[in-house]
Amino acid sequence: MAEATVVEVMAELAALEDPKIREVNEKHGDDHGVNLSKLRAVAKRLKTQHELARRLWETGDTAARLLAILIARPKAFERDELDAMMREARVPKVHDWLVNYVVKKNPYAEELRLAWSADPDPIVASGGWALTTERVAKNAEGLDLTGLLDVIESEMKDAPDRLQWAMNHCLAQIGIDHAEHRARAIDIGERLQVLKDYPTPPNCTSPFAPTWITEIVRRQQAH
Repeated sequence: MAEATVVEVMAELAALEDPKIREVNEKHGDDHGVNLSKLRAVAKRLKTQHELARRLWETGDTAARLLAILIARPKAFERDELDAMMREARVPKVHDWLVNYVVKKNPYAEELRLAWSADPDPIVASGGWALTTERVAKNAEGLDLTGLLDVIESEMKDAPDRLQWAMNHCLAQIGIDHAEHRARAIDIGERLQVLKDYPTPPNCTSPFAPTWITEIVRRQQAH
């Protein structure tokens, strides 16, 4: 497809809409009904089209925004543009993809991580914590892990759902990747009991941090 127009792409996405998929997605707060494999196939065909991505984002439509994220050029976004996008990304899947596929690859990622982590909006703050978790895993040099654990210990229990989830992931990542902080990370998880009763399918690791940390470390040591 040569230069596609927003109208053409929106029509194509509308044709892919499946009420059954929408019903499942809406249980997770995602208001769209497009099979993600089909969405990725559209993105693959369109290839990178940054201006089209910007225009699709502006529609506010969830499927269009997911497609925009896939065809954008992550490094081409300005800091303020990403900040505005993050504040608009209220749908969990859009938020998740924006952080993982765009912000993590953008030159302003570290600056935004610091700004967002302290943001009063819990959904924006959860984006900051997701970026922090990425650094804990891949490039922890310069991070104050003890300070992060202090914040998690004092704030995670009463944090709103998505922020709590992001902080919990960070807690688990610290425990998994940094042996010197592992005992404290497990202890914080045990005391706060966050996600202890989260329904976990068989063969999946529980998101309860002590269980998560212990299981992943066990697997790593078995190899």
